[in-house]
Amino acid sequence: MSEVIPIAAVMAEADKSLLVTWQDGRMDRVALAGWIATGGEALAPLKEWQLFATARVGEYGADIEWDDEGDLRIDAYHLAQLAIEQSTAFDAAAWQRKIGLSNQEAADFFDVALSTWNAYRAGSSPVPGAVRIAARAALRDPLVVQAHYRPRQAGRPRHRGPMDLVFDPPSKHRGLAEDDPASGAKRRSKRKGSESH
Repeated sequence: MSEVIPIAAVMAEADKSLLVTWQDGRMDRVALAGWIATGGEALAPLKEWQLFATARVGEYGADIEWDDEGDLRIDAYHLAQLAIEQSTAFDAAAWQRKIGLSNQEAADFFDVALSTWNAYRAGSSPVPGAVRIAARAALRDPLVVQAHYRPRQAGRPRHRGPMDLVFDPPSKHRGLAEDDPASGAKRRSKRKGSESH
């Protein structure tokens, strides 16, 4: 768990977002509409703007509170995690180094073309939200990588086409000398030589 920076100030916005200032000077705009909507009856009161607008910093900057009883609150850690998840900033190259995948493996992981992944790495193409969500999930939970990572083998395996199945080199069938045209030719030449004598 990363270090939790205390909250210095907060301002509520009409779209159920909070403009949060952290004690290290950073600022984040955190949308809480989804958090409220999935919080059931416990968070239902925050759907009302009159209450949501009363957001204030709790003791020691440890949370944001909406009531004196502490029933309506969100702690600084979860607020920071929501800010990270909602951020549009994403360094694809840094993510790849941390996970330890090759370019092709990373492209396979997100089911995109290699050229598309390289564009994400170079910053020449915007990274879609779905890719950012999957990438952050992979950093949090190793199971995501274990389930979807497909290692690439070094080099390119030789393709066995239909012709390979019929015309395998004789060296692969050393025990089938009778089927070896080359060895048969040698035997015939020897027989001809002996007959001439």
